[in-house]
Amino acid sequence: MFDPYFVTIAAIAVLIVGLSKAGLLGSLGMVGVPLLSLVMPARDAAGMMLPVLLAMDIIAVWTYRKEVDWRIIRIMLPGAAIGTIAGWVLWSFVSDDAVLLFVGVVTLLFILDAILPLRKKLEGLHPSKPWGVFWGGFAGFTSFISHTGGPPFQIYVLPQRLSPAIYAGTTAVFFAIVNTAKLVPYFFLGQLNLHNLTLSASLIPVGLAGVLIGVWLVRRISMVWFYRIAYWLVFILSLYIIWKGATGLFGGA
Repeated sequence: MFDPYFVTIAAIAVLIVGLSKAGLLGSLGMVGVPLLSLVMPARDAAGMMLPVLLAMDIIAVWTYRKEVDWRIIRIMLPGAAIGTIAGWVLWSFVSDDAVLLFVGVVTLLFILDAILPLRKKLEGLHPSKPWGVFWGGFAGFTSFISHTGGPPFQIYVLPQRLSPAIYAGTTAVFFAIVNTAKLVPYFFLGQLNLHNLTLSASLIPVGLAGVLIGVWLVRRISMVWFYRIAYWLVFILSLYIIWKGATGLFGGA
């Protein structure tokens, strides 16, 4: 049965994720699962989104294949592998709301730190390996639980002040690998069922349109405005997911 409310929310969520995959909206793409949780169970939303994310990853990786900071990828992937395994093991014990609240608090602290003088002194330095492995692990874990790996990834990458295209390419490759690694665990957890795959197939065109629109815009926005917009969007997002996680955990209105 056609449900216009469901279709509208799902299309908006996937379109936002598509724009984020292109590197346009930073971590705003992590609102995909929280938005979808308004119209379907959060776990089902995570399973439904994975094939959509992979389809968008293909476009993003192909588009930015020559604009990737491979040093960052090499540093963060080992941690991401550990985080993915931890997410699989703890899938039944960690609630979506707890993950959202934790991610929201850490993200807000990241934004507050970004406006302090110390942050300005650190920007542009080469990323340290232990710091990158740690945030790669955090990104892998939160990505597995609810596709919310963006903020931990950005905590490590945004201060490097990459160009918008290099930032987009590095993000695309990192999460393409992480999302591919989630296929087998999601299958055994029953998240890739026929119902979810049918929904995924219907929403993939919307996601691909979002990626293509985002790619077109990324190559036309200035670096100053790119980062100004990214930081503000991540700040607003942190407040939203703190509220979302807290109300889910503590039963607020």
